[in-house]
Amino acid sequence: MSQRAYFITGTDTGVGKTLVGAALLHAANAQGWSTIGLKPVAAGGTHHDGVFMNEDACLLQATASIELDYAAVNPAALADAIAPHIAAERDGRTLNAAELATHCRHQLATSGAEFAVAEGAGGWLVPLDARTTMADLATSLGWPVILVVAMRLGCLNHALLTARAIEAAGLALAGWVANVTGEQMAAEAANLATLDNWLPAPRLGCIRQLGPDPQPADAAGYLDLSLLPELAG
Repeated sequence: MSQRAYFITGTDTGVGKTLVGAALLHAANAQGWSTIGLKPVAAGGTHHDGVFMNEDACLLQATASIELDYAAVNPAALADAIAPHIAAERDGRTLNAAELATHCRHQLATSGAEFAVAEGAGGWLVPLDARTTMADLATSLGWPVILVVAMRLGCLNHALLTARAIEAAGLALAGWVANVTGEQMAAEAANLATLDNWLPAPRLGCIRQLGPDPQPADAAGYLDLSLLPELAG
């Protein structure tokens, strides 16, 4: 298998990007593929043995089959759990989209991983500074995108706008994942059918409520990697 790498974005913050990213890694591990998970920018965390760590980045690090140092997984660990550009300013740091993309490509190349995911922070157009956004990082990276859609009121507009922005950036939408993050939404089946019709990529699965502490292994059971165009057949 050649190397396959994807950028994970979502319709908003708190939609389950990390759970989906870790579930994709778990599913790839089950296929016998070597994997890495990256979180180039993370806001909020705690200190562990003197190292400031973000919970989402730690989950990706722990789920991947290849062991990477924390700094390799999350090069920009910001103290406050707020918008990245504001958190970076408070930390006296500058977030450079091109440099973060280069970091991700370097980790993929040097690790030799067959399957990789890099998770964004927040939604597609979350600012990194006064001029660039998470979309610029994804564009610099150039990897196909997997979109996580939280199944709740407003998801149709959010998902279609994000898909159009991804297309406008010149990137491929490789697939999307529906994530039921709360109570089942009204007319859920009809909303899923609408997204299936309008989004220009296959639905890789619909993750159902997994309780207060969802695990990647449980979420992976709802996903089908073979639906990714690069892996089909």
